[in-house]
Amino acid sequence: MTNAPILVTGGTGTLGGHVLPLLRAAGRDVRVLTRTTRPAGDGVAYVTGDLLKDEGTDEALEGVTTVLHLAGGAKGDDVATRNLVRAARRAGVKHLVYISVIGADRLPIGYFRAKLGAEQAVADSGVPYTTLRAAQFHDLALKVAAGMAKLPVVPAPGGIRWQPVDAREVAARLVELALDAPAGHVPDLAGPTVYPMGELVRGYLKARGKSRPMLPVRVPGKVGRAYRAGDNLTLAGAETGRRTWEAFLAERAA
Repeated sequence: MTNAPILVTGGTGTLGGHVLPLLRAAGRDVRVLTRTTRPAGDGVAYVTGDLLKDEGTDEALEGVTTVLHLAGGAKGDDVATRNLVRAARRAGVKHLVYISVIGADRLPIGYFRAKLGAEQAVADSGVPYTTLRAAQFHDLALKVAAGMAKLPVVPAPGGIRWQPVDAREVAARLVELALDAPAGHVPDLAGPTVYPMGELVRGYLKARGKSRPMLPVRVPGKVGRAYRAGDNLTLAGAETGRRTWEAFLAERAA
């Protein structure tokens, strides 16, 4: 049913803020599952619920055939996603689109393990699905760089590289996928350039007209080895956005 509302989880977050207007521009009514009560407006309705607590999910899915699962947090993404896919199966959802993170199957970090668990829950749900893995958003790189730049001496973790992508480009790709047929696991989406972490911070400092001394540091253990091996990157076979870190900084940090 093309007139059926599309349910968006995480619709009030950074990514959701870009996805909602794109869906509306495509002529689709949107329903957002959110933990806080909000008034409806501009073709967007809000249903109060909590995926981690498995509250409000059935009500949010009533009459829905497509779901964009954007909600995520520091922990519990696998639990929340299992709750969602059970409800989606009951509701007869025809397409579930999930946003994950590059390296979900390789990084020995709890957040990435939870993302992988969520991916598996979606794939095993019996609901037709599309999963897109994306690199860290420019917004997160900005938050990290700004925090590090507050220090009198900025640590420069050796071997850690990011390939940040613009959230608007991820949003556009997700909407494209949601309006198409289920495609399973699609190619990853990363930014146009790979940066050592120290270069991201230098770029931020330059955009702010500041400078700081930098101290090379080595990240120990399994996490350090994984980052030095590039396990958080997809260097071949990924789709790449066009908006650079420098362009993002010129817009946001200057």
